[in-house]
Amino acid sequence: MKINILTLFPELFQGFKTQSIIGRAIKNQLIEINIVNIRDFCFDKHKQADDIPFGGEGGMVMKPEPLFRALETVGGKVIYTSPQGVVFNQEVALKLKEEEEITIIAGHYEGIDERVVEEKVDMEISIGDFVLTGGELPAMVIVDAISRLIPGVITKASYENDSFFNGLLDYPQYTRPAEYMGLKVPEVLTSGNHKKIREWRIKESLKRTYLRRPDLLEKKILDKTEKKLFNEMLKELKENKN
Repeated sequence: MKINILTLFPELFQGFKTQSIIGRAIKNQLIEINIVNIRDFCFDKHKQADDIPFGGEGGMVMKPEPLFRALETVGGKVIYTSPQGVVFNQEVALKLKEEEEITIIAGHYEGIDERVVEEKVDMEISIGDFVLTGGELPAMVIVDAISRLIPGVITKASYENDSFFNGLLDYPQYTRPAEYMGLKVPEVLTSGNHKKIREWRIKESLKRTYLRRPDLLEKKILDKTEKKLFNEMLKELKENKN
């Protein structure tokens, strides 16, 4: 998969591209991340990429000319990181993972000239209801979430157990030692009974989702096993409360 990122601050992506899972994925040619400096397409003497908005008010707006020129050099689905966009989640990541190439415009200031949005942008994405300095961090979030879904980047079992992948929060995780400072790992995890371990994990996942993100359960269609374990979990919670 090829991912192009149009940005005014390409240096912010140096560490992102070379470290951890993303760095290994690029090295193994599983993904390609192409950082495009928007200022390279500013043909005036001062490389000006922004200007004051028509109609007054404060702030600056990213100019259309360099963005149109930069977009001519890349391909794929064009995404603009914007507060007005759809909220990014695992479902969106799974859909974007199917694209052979995507291009992300990392906005800045008051945003980009609306003519670019109307003519070139296929999708606007927001990573949440808060304000950031620019679109570089959202671009990294989007790339990271998509990349881990690409075959070979991480094991299938790893991302299938992630929170949100199956519509629920992840179950608690433990590692060695089995006991530390009197704190013990749940016995079921060291029992070797894989059926019991699987049931415990499903129940704990349902419990966390029920207590922390009940809104996710409203959209989740539980299978027969999940329904059974969900009812058991509710009964246990009620008994513990009493």
